Parts: sequence; structure tokens; C-alpha cells
Amino acid sequence: MMLIQGILMFLNLLVKIMNKKIYEYSLSELSEALQTKKISSVELTKTFLDRIKRYNSTLNAYLHTNPEASLEAAAQADKQLSKGDKSPLLGIPIAQKDIFCTTDMPTTCGSKMLEGFYSTYNAEVINLCKKSGLVNLGKLNMDEFAMGSTNENSAYGAVKNPWNLDYCPGGSSGGSSACVAARLAPCATGTDTGGSIRQPAAFTGITGIKPSYGRVSRYGMVAFASSLDQAGPMTASAYDAAMLLNVLCQHDPMDATTQKLAFCDFTERLTESIEGLKIGIPEEFFAYGLDPKCQEIIQKAMKQLESLGAILVPIHLENLKYAIPTYYLLAPIECASNLARFDGIRYGYRHAKTKSIRDIYELSREYGLGDEVKKRILIGTFASSGAYSKDYYQKARKVKQIIRTDYKKAFLEVDAILTPTTTSTALKLNEKNRSPRDIYLSDIYTVTVNLAGLPAISIPIGFHENGLPVGMQLIGNRFKEETILRIAHRYQMETNWHNLCPEPFKD
Repeated sequence: MMLIQGILMFLNLLVKIMNKKIYEYSLSELSEALQTKKISSVELTKTFLDRIKRYNSTLNAYLHTNPEASLEAAAQADKQLSKGDKSPLLGIPIAQKDIFCTTDMPTTCGSKMLEGFYSTYNAEVINLCKKSGLVNLGKLNMDEFAMGSTNENSAYGAVKNPWNLDYCPGGSSGGSSACVAARLAPCATGTDTGGSIRQPAAFTGITGIKPSYGRVSRYGMVAFASSLDQAGPMTASAYDAAMLLNVLCQHDPMDATTQKLAFCDFTERLTESIEGLKIGIPEEFFAYGLDPKCQEIIQKAMKQLESLGAILVPIHLENLKYAIPTYYLLAPIECASNLARFDGIRYGYRHAKTKSIRDIYELSREYGLGDEVKKRILIGTFASSGAYSKDYYQKARKVKQIIRTDYKKAFLEVDAILTPTTTSTALKLNEKNRSPRDIYLSDIYTVTVNLAGLPAISIPIGFHENGLPVGMQLIGNRFKEETILRIAHRYQMETNWHNLCPEPFKD
């Protein structure tokens, strides 16, 4: 009986592949196609470069491309493939968020302050991708210095949501999410300080995982809030995310916060049953302005997991209400410190009409930085000043520890925690009546994970009646990425939401 089921599963997979265009292939399918010489890396790279040329003017997802360098890297990958190199991601294209330093393309962080800046070294994430044989297609648009939730804060224009161009793709990794959703790259990197991988993944119907703090090197990743920032994959599926995590999760002596952990093949246990796994459902996460239709779709997904054998357990995370004020004190304080280097003196934008050192500082930062960045610098500078540090910064650090303790207690009872990723579907672009408070509150489900240093994944689970994707978040205990990946993968084996491509971007 098991043999027959295996044959049927193989035949179903074969039918799915036969009906797919090459740009819709998963990473494992692309790897198989390259290894069996069904397609070359050069041909594959050209396919995506052609799609970028055709569709990027609509989405504004890519800020920089270098087709010659991409094709050269693809040709090198083909040489390695011809010699029998079996590296899983060899020859597969990837796109990089424009927050990672690169020597062959500008690194702007979506800011005028760094317009035209070329780094003298590559970020470790870039080095690891190159070492694995991934082919860089280009650098992706983002909210300036990773500060924002809609990707409207980029100095180079807003990115648009492939499912509806009147809506945002989320932020700050909006270029990454839009790029993967529209299949302008099979995978991309993102960064997550308070939800900037998971929220855009939810808004665009893709899979995005924020690894545990310390899993992925931050060396060469331009810092926003150093105690919260973490890089991670943005892909179509959990299996693809696991494949990319295998490349990214390595100790780096250049980043003291990366942990020396034994190598973990995140794909190894993905197909194991989730029967008996306890998944916590925190009641507080379903009581903060969650869109009723989103809640209905999440409840259907929860029933699907129950049908697969998971046990849903009600839990409490009582200090959730303190997450937003805590995050929006700690993140701006660290931002104010990290962005002090962008002063018009050492590197970056320098205003032309200056007569003194003070002019250089003031005018360069005034015209080189956007409003959201300046707002957060001001908040952080105020809250960390000598007069107010005790009242704000020190208290926020204590509350951060309380939130961590809440999660530690919860994981004594459960294997994973399930929540909405966002309070609603994607926000409309150019919404004049939207307040900063509403934007900040939209991060209510994601920021606690960064404060606690935990891994979390967002996966697509359906569509709202407005036609936009809905995401669900799975949170794991620290360094237990394989648990949430397994739950996500088992769910995706039973559903097809992660395979869908927006109609306007199908050839």
C-alpha cells in the first residue's frame, strides 16, 4: 500500500511540474532541472533577467542589476555542473535585499544618503550565497534603512504588490516579497527587525522565515537595531526556505553574535508527521483588531493542522500589550546610534551648499535622510538621553526580558505557537488618512518574536474577499527552526496557496 501511495505522489508531482513554467519551479525542482541538464544556469538566469526587464518597471522591486555579471556567474556555475558538482543550489538565481554590502553593485539601503555607494567588501550573506553557487540577479528595493511597513519610505519610489498594484507589498523587505511573488526571482533575502520578512511575506502570499537571533551573520548587513536585526530567506515555500537556510546559517567569526552550532540540514525532517505536536494558540493575539475575514481563514488553517494530527493548546502571553511601546523605544534608540555614522563627513551624501562643519552635518542629514528615518533618530536620541534613559530605555530593556520569559514559559507546554502574521491584508498605497500609530500597531504580532530572539515563519493560507493574500505565523523555540518549518511544510503539502503566481505576471 505504501509503495502505491509513493508512486501516486510521484506521479502527482510529475504532473504538477509538467504544467509549470520554468520560472514557477521550486528550488528543489530547479536543482533537479540543472543537475539533469534539462536547462542550463545561463538559460535559467536569462529567463529571470528577461522577466525583470519586462515587469520591473511595473513593480519597482529591483534597484540595481548587472546582467553581464549575473550571466558570467551562471556560466561559471554551468562549468561546475558539467564537472559533476552536486551542490543543491548551484546555478540557481537569487535576488538580494539592498541592505547587504556588495562590491559589484551599489548598496543604498533605499536611501539618498547612500546613493551610488559601493562597499569595499561583501556581506557574509553575500559571500555564503556565492560560495554555494547561487547567481545574484540584483539588489532589491526596501524601506529606507529598513524602517517602514509599506515600502513607501524608499528614496527610489514605492514597490507595488503584484496581487494588486494599488496596494503595498509590505516592508521593509517589500522589494524581496514582490520579486518572489511575481516570480522575478525564485528566492530572495530579506531582513527582519520587527517583522520585515514575515509581514511582507504575508502581504504578497509567499513564505518568509526570520531565524533565531544569532543564526545568520549580520556582518556587512547595514545595521538598523543591532540586537533585533536578523537576515533570512523569502521564498515560495517552506521547503525552499529550508534549502536557503542551509546556506545562510553558519557561524561567522566576524560577527560575535552568531552562535557556534552544529550544522543542521533543515530539509532533513520536513516530511515527518506533525502528529502529536502541540501548537499553542495565544488568545491575546486574536484580540487586537484582527480583521474578521483574516481570522476566519486562519481558523480554517488551524483545522487543517488538527486534521494532520497537531494538537492545538490555548495559551496566554499576558505581556503582549507592552510589545509595541517596548519595540518602538529600543529600535529607535539603537537606530539613532547606528545611523550616527551617516553625517556627510566619512561617506554618503554630502550637501553641496555648506559653509561649515555644522552645515555639513545638518544639511547632509536633512536632505540625505527621509522623514521616517529622521523621526526614529529623534525618538531614539530623546529616549536615550541622560535625562530620560532611566525612564524609557532601562524600563524597555526590563520589559523585553519579561516578554522573553513569557515565551520561555509557553514553550514548556508547547512545541510551536500559531498566530496571525498581520492584523489585516496589505495596506493601500498613498493612503493619506493613515496614521503612524496605525502603522506601528500593525506590527503587534511580529515584534515580540524579535524582542525574544525567536524564529518565526509566515506562510500563505488563503485569500481575503478583497483578493489579497492572508498569512499565518508559526513561532518556534530558540534554534528550533526545523519544528516550524516541518509544520509549515506539512501544511503546504496539503494546500496550494504557496504555488500561486499573480495572473498579470504569467507569461
